[in-house]
Amino acid sequence: MNEHVALYAGSFDPPTLGHLDVIARARRIFDRIIVGIGENPDKRHMLSPHDRKALLQQMVEERVAADPDGAQVDVETYSGLTVDYAQAIGAAVLLRGIRNVTDLASECQLAIANRQVADIESVFIITDERYGFTSSSLIRQIVELGGDVDKLRNIVPEAVLQHLKKSRP
Repeated sequence: MNEHVALYAGSFDPPTLGHLDVIARARRIFDRIIVGIGENPDKRHMLSPHDRKALLQQMVEERVAADPDGAQVDVETYSGLTVDYAQAIGAAVLLRGIRNVTDLASECQLAIANRQVADIESVFIITDERYGFTSSSLIRQIVELGGDVDKLRNIVPEAVLQHLKKSRP
């Protein structure tokens, strides 16, 4: 029997509770999930790929230990095109989190392009409504402009919150 592998790719800068929610939901659907931390040259990053991987790895391990019934989750970094990485790891689908209708419009366009270019399907998972307006770019802006990081407690995991406090500019 073939293993159903999903690639959940993103910058995860920083990782949020919304990201973890998508992973938890996907663990009930797929045999294995690769969380791929990609480098987008169009984005300015706050956390290094190493820090993002370490934070995500810690949070995923905690979640998997708390709920061992579900897919294996691996956290990796990659460079280049996401579809090329997906093919290299044998992913059957690209996993995408949907927060709201704005995400849906842009993700549909991307999914169609990925299917046309690389013959890979996308699967959308709608995140919990608590995270409907959570975005890593908004979190970065709050941190970089000196906002109260403690107010992010409902949208970022505690490990990320502590890391953000330590790494403030």
